[in-house]
Amino acid sequence: MISTPQPAVMSWSWRKSSHCDTGGQCVEVAHAGPTRLIRDSANPAGGCLTISAPAWAAFIRDVKDGVYDA
Repeated sequence: MISTPQPAVMSWSWRKSSHCDTGGQCVEVAHAGPTRLIRDSANPAGGCLTISAPAWAAFIRDVKDGVYDA
């Protein structure tokens, strides 16, 4: 996982989860070829994390399976 300066990825199409609350506590994700870009929706110019598509898919699967539930 690496941090990518925001100006390098401004052309990507970002989306928020449909489960995002209205208080701005959200992350946004963009598909960038074989990687996924993740940023804080409250600070879109603050940079983003870059991870592989398989790692993102595994994370989403774990979330849906309740792996991170308290």
